[in-house]
Amino acid sequence: MQKNTPKIVNAWCMYDWANSVHALVIVSSIFPVYFSAVALSASGTPETTFFGVSIKSSVLFSYTVSVSFLITALIIPLCTAIADFTGRKKLFMKFFCYLGAISCMLLFFFTKQTLTFSVIIFALSLIGWSGSIVFYDSYLPEIATEDHYDQYSARGFSMGYFGSVLLMLFNLSMILFPSVYGITDKAMPARISFFTVGVWWIVFAQIPFRYLPSGKKGNFPDTNWVFKGFRELKKVYKNLQAQPYLAKFLTAFFIYTMGLRTVMYVATIFGATELKLPSQSLIITVLLIQLVGIAGSFLFAWLSGQIGNVYALMIGVVIWIGVCTGAYYTTEAMEFYVIACIVGLVMGGLQSLSRATYAKLIPENTPDSASYFSFYDVTEKFAIVIGTFIYGMIDQVTGSMRNSILALLVIFVLGLILLYRIPSQKVYRYGLNSSEN
Repeated sequence: MQKNTPKIVNAWCMYDWANSVHALVIVSSIFPVYFSAVALSASGTPETTFFGVSIKSSVLFSYTVSVSFLITALIIPLCTAIADFTGRKKLFMKFFCYLGAISCMLLFFFTKQTLTFSVIIFALSLIGWSGSIVFYDSYLPEIATEDHYDQYSARGFSMGYFGSVLLMLFNLSMILFPSVYGITDKAMPARISFFTVGVWWIVFAQIPFRYLPSGKKGNFPDTNWVFKGFRELKKVYKNLQAQPYLAKFLTAFFIYTMGLRTVMYVATIFGATELKLPSQSLIITVLLIQLVGIAGSFLFAWLSGQIGNVYALMIGVVIWIGVCTGAYYTTEAMEFYVIACIVGLVMGGLQSLSRATYAKLIPENTPDSASYFSFYDVTEKFAIVIGTFIYGMIDQVTGSMRNSILALLVIFVLGLILLYRIPSQKVYRYGLNSSEN
């Protein structure tokens, strides 16, 4: 297949457009606000009962994210290995896409009476979203040459931001002006928003599903996919040992992603629970983050071209350290909004650049790109598991999410130190080219 084909590249980017509504509406804005409003005790305190156990609602949210990504991390390596051997990468991508989208639709039935069921459905939506992203990411080395990784990765993230904002504006109009739509139930606009996420996701996913290749089928006589899958992962792991720069990058990526993704999942809960900010203000703030994130994706792509991937990533992590420091001392709404804008600037840029950097470091023309990217995505998933668990545990033990923020601050500092260990600024395949520093 010819690389850098505009039609295929644009179709690949459209999956960011399709699935990013989950990250915005379900993960970052409307669902966390709705969750905080519903998951209350009879006396109105932020506590709820889950399978007969009384638990703080913010802790339940964090633990749900942890368990979801733990499940994903355990099943994805097997799925990606099978996809490499059978050439059914797109089939697996479709399965996880539809799992996530249908789960979003089912969140329409989320009420106080269905909280336990809805938490499980929320977890399934996370599994579907994160599982499909593994196969989506693995297409990048197949459809693009290395010199376009940063550009296409940033384009995908920016399209995701823009598309999700469009749907968010519609959902926000329902929340702010329900009477225009003939809605009288205060909870109904949020529940309809969850349903629209699933519809949007499925409809626009048909574009990449039509144009992306199905995948290359491996020529292996043994049909025992289960054991071959684990043997393939073992082979990839050994290959990583022989590529020290890739191993160092993955270690640093694991640490700073632990903090970055945790902030993404709990920021709205923090604003609603700790700062008592109005629901509408929180949702509008997250919308602003998305708009700033579009510029941030291209800013970091440009920055990497000027000073190299590693230095650009280090700058992003330094900004995150400042974000955590500021969040710990935040008490006013305006302070929260300023920090949110800074988060938007570095959130997408750091994710986009991390994906592009990894794509540059994996072996060129590898026949098992899905397995390589499973390592990347599983690394990310375990980072989310540990990060959100630490955040929730500290919140549960100390009773304050501000103490959890201190833990994230330490995590980002460690990530910065690990990035500094990579002895170059410009990343190229098979290593780092110090001659162009």
